[in-house]
Amino acid sequence: MRIDILTVVPELLESPLQHSIVGRAQQQGFLELHVHNIRDYATNKWRRVDDYPFGGEAGMILQIEPIDRAIADLKSQRHYDEVIYTSPDGETFDQGIANQMSLQENLIILCGHYKGIDQRIREHLITREISVGDYVLTGGELPAAIMVDAVVRLLPGVIGDAESALSDTFQDDLLAPPIYTRPADYKGWKVPDVLLSGHAARIEAWKMECALERTKRLRPDLYKKHLGQRNS
Repeated sequence: MRIDILTVVPELLESPLQHSIVGRAQQQGFLELHVHNIRDYATNKWRRVDDYPFGGEAGMILQIEPIDRAIADLKSQRHYDEVIYTSPDGETFDQGIANQMSLQENLIILCGHYKGIDQRIREHLITREISVGDYVLTGGELPAAIMVDAVVRLLPGVIGDAESALSDTFQDDLLAPPIYTRPADYKGWKVPDVLLSGHAARIEAWKMECALERTKRLRPDLYKKHLGQRNS
């Protein structure tokens, strides 16, 4: 997979994308990641890429020309499956979207900044708008890092145990069951006997029962969605 990120603050992405699983994915050749400074595509000597909005709104917005030049430059080199804009009013990012994105080969992620971006960018250059929650951040760099992390860990070979990613919370619209490790008894706080039984079928049944109970109690919206998919 190749991911190109367009931003006016590339420094914000240096550390999050160079360590842990995302960093190893790049070192091992599963991921090709490039961060581009939108200012490199400015046409003025000050490398300015923002301006005041028409109509008297407060704040500054990113201009269309440098972003168009950046996207056109990347597209002249290869095909991209999606051009994603990190927008607070986009569709809410979830595990299902991460699963979809992990099946694609080339992605562009445009990080918003300041007050936002020229609407014409959204109308003519963007194929998908994604939000990480109902709140506003200074820019789209942190949402971009979140999306990259969630997607890259799903790529085949990135995580040593592929089953681990498939059993994560939100897969199948369920929260994950409780997990335990050694020691089995600590200060009288004991691991459930079923997990020590070695009986695979009983253990799986216990995990599903716990997942359903936790989801129903903590995320009734997901629980209803899960039941709807089972009955469809």
